[in-house]
Amino acid sequence: MNIIIVGSGEIGKHIALSLAEESHSIVVIESNDAIADELGKRIDARIIRGDGSSLTTLIDANVSDCDLFLALTANNNVNLVASSLAKTMGAKKTVCRVHPGIERDSFMLDLGEHFGVDYLFSSERLAAVELAKYVRNPDAILVEEIAQGHVELQQVRISPQSKMIGIPLAELDFPNRVRIGSILREGESFIPAATDVIEIGDIVTLFGEPNRLDELAKRLQNKSAKEKANVVIFGGGEYGFSLAESLQSWNCHVRIFESDPDLCEQLSDMLTNVTMLNADATSLEELKEEQVGDADFFIAVTNIDEDNVMTCLQAHSLGAKNCLTLIHRADYADAMMGFGDQMGILAAISPRDATRRDLSRFLISDRFHLLQKLKNADLIETAVADDAKIVGQKVKDVEWPEGCILVALLEGGRATVPAADDEIPQGSHIYAVVSPKAKRKFLKLVS
Repeated sequence: MNIIIVGSGEIGKHIALSLAEESHSIVVIESNDAIADELGKRIDARIIRGDGSSLTTLIDANVSDCDLFLALTANNNVNLVASSLAKTMGAKKTVCRVHPGIERDSFMLDLGEHFGVDYLFSSERLAAVELAKYVRNPDAILVEEIAQGHVELQQVRISPQSKMIGIPLAELDFPNRVRIGSILREGESFIPAATDVIEIGDIVTLFGEPNRLDELAKRLQNKSAKEKANVVIFGGGEYGFSLAESLQSWNCHVRIFESDPDLCEQLSDMLTNVTMLNADATSLEELKEEQVGDADFFIAVTNIDEDNVMTCLQAHSLGAKNCLTLIHRADYADAMMGFGDQMGILAAISPRDATRRDLSRFLISDRFHLLQKLKNADLIETAVADDAKIVGQKVKDVEWPEGCILVALLEGGRATVPAADDEIPQGSHIYAVVSPKAKRKFLKLVS
């Protein structure tokens, strides 16, 4: 693919280096000469020193032939203007990084549509979502978001006490718009039909809206509703706010340590179900006083990696059950991946890696993009061609190949698990679990 990246800060540089390893044709636009020089020594790409929101610079980058345009600077205005201009000038797909507050505003006004941008995201929210998965789904084997976060994948093991064992799937009372995409049984995986049943010990891959999925996962594992999880967050910045916001509607009691009194007051007004603690979590005495040792989850999300790691170690020593941390620096993140568990840290999340995983779904250089490799099946995303025969048809009227299950339908910025009477719109993207034998027939249908 022909890819243009505007901005080579920590996230832009990481994305550029990752894409360069995949043999894409890359142009990087960077206004800082020193950063541009450093990147030029590490990457086989064309480096343009200039303003990514400049018409002249975009023409120089040959934006009209661009397959994927990524605006990844830390400046909202530069990213929005650059993405909007790129789309107008012929870029096929534009992706724009914004401040989390801008992303939240999109719920009131579709800013992507307003600026002509295909996808808006904030790295802060993506990292917060990764952290929240551990809190919301502590018993899941695997948890992933697809379809721009509207649909979630969960893998759970079937409990011997589950009341759903031995009943054909067609007869089970599933929440609306929830799918079982595959079943792993005794080392062999298969895509189930309506007549198949669930057995003890099966690992089931579920797809659906997160709230509905959580309900079904508990039934499959025979778990009753738990008491509220005791969650302590260190840091009330954008990461902490985004994390608390995503958790406050779940079964959690959330407290945030924040040493800035003014920020504490602001967050108290914005987060109605969260307790603000105007205290310094780097102080062991403060942690003891707030009984952090009783926490189910202690999550450190400040902008200082050293403080995040050290407070997690202190919380773990006090008895906190699970500690998670945010890691910004690339070298720290790699180290934590190898030694975090020995230090009592359940997971270390890197905003740059969370961004890379999220943007990888736009790299559809072939007929589809592989999102997740399951045993004997693949979770793939593919665009529906404008002249495909299935356009305008209802899902139930399409002769889908055996070994294929639709798990999400994305149109514009909205996605859902498709129901039988849903129509397949022009320009949409389909997410499906397909067996090796079904893949070719499935791709022929959508092309």
